[in-house]
Amino acid sequence: MAWRGPTYRTVDGERIDGVWCHIWRRTDFSGEYYVDDLVLYADGSVSCGAEDLLGLKRLLDTGRLALTPPDAPVKLDERSKWESRWGEPRTQESFLLEVADRVEELSGRPTAARRCWDTAERYAREPSEANRELLRAAYLAVPQHLRIFVLGDMDLQDRPLRILLTDVGAHVDGDGPLVTTEMHESGLEYFRRQAEAIAAAEQQRAALHADDPVTAGRATVTSHHTVYPRGWPAEPGLFVLRNDFPAPIAYDGETYASVLHGYWALSAADPADRARIREAPSARDAQELGGRVVRRDGWTGLRLAVMAGLLRAKFTQHPDLAAVLLGTEDARISYTGYSDAPFWLHARDDRGRNWVGRLLELVRSELVLAQET
Repeated sequence: MAWRGPTYRTVDGERIDGVWCHIWRRTDFSGEYYVDDLVLYADGSVSCGAEDLLGLKRLLDTGRLALTPPDAPVKLDERSKWESRWGEPRTQESFLLEVADRVEELSGRPTAARRCWDTAERYAREPSEANRELLRAAYLAVPQHLRIFVLGDMDLQDRPLRILLTDVGAHVDGDGPLVTTEMHESGLEYFRRQAEAIAAAEQQRAALHADDPVTAGRATVTSHHTVYPRGWPAEPGLFVLRNDFPAPIAYDGETYASVLHGYWALSAADPADRARIREAPSARDAQELGGRVVRRDGWTGLRLAVMAGLLRAKFTQHPDLAAVLLGTEDARISYTGYSDAPFWLHARDDRGRNWVGRLLELVRSELVLAQET
């Protein structure tokens, strides 16, 4: 029974992350079981008629939900626990602990495994009996069928923990080796080495990612496609980011009424077509004309550079428009629309590459640099 994801649901505009797994559900009519999806969310809500963790427990207790089909064979490991490579069996109780732990993980809080690791490292630093008891409690809080995975060690599994939690002179798990002082010290050294390795990896990561932002950035700014038949509003706001917004641009020896005028004129192979597009009465007229003419040679390889140049000219030649772009700070810019190619847009069908949005972010960074120099 493996958890899969991601999934989510939206509540009052907020995304609630979730995961799901298969579970057996009994029908009300025939009493037979069928496979269903059990979905778990970060706020603790559960699907399959359970609603929450308490509801899930009730359905498991009454047999309405089951972890395995009733006639599934039980696989037994006849070896001693010490020699076994299998975890303890999953029970309803341990599954409910696992579900609760998943809620912690989805909510960004430490899981039982993480708490166990932290407690083990603390015990390795300060091997007192009080810390050993804390470690015992943290280990037992891990769902029993997942304990062999708690250290992420394929070879030793959770044996270092089981050794440390066994008194010197006693057998691990009752049928394992006799624990000695040397074995205890070896177990403590295991966690000291792990802590040192993790610290070294963190230092390396910090060096490799030294240029990462240290604070959360602004939420995504979306530049929506909007039509104003009677003209743009007096305070257009973020609409100045649109390529059809009227803003005369001097570029490559010509003046264009908007970015779209310039882009489609410069795409044309015939100078006469370029002139007609440049003089089009509106940006959308320029786009429609440009879409019908023969494209200049190599246009596919040139179009990004041309668009970047036109956007750079627009915002350097119009300080009031540049102020709006700078006001988006470090937000990702999502450029949506219906009449442009997905190459330029953040399209709803996920085909879009959002190149206009990405180039706006580039020009914005150049404007910030210009202010600093």
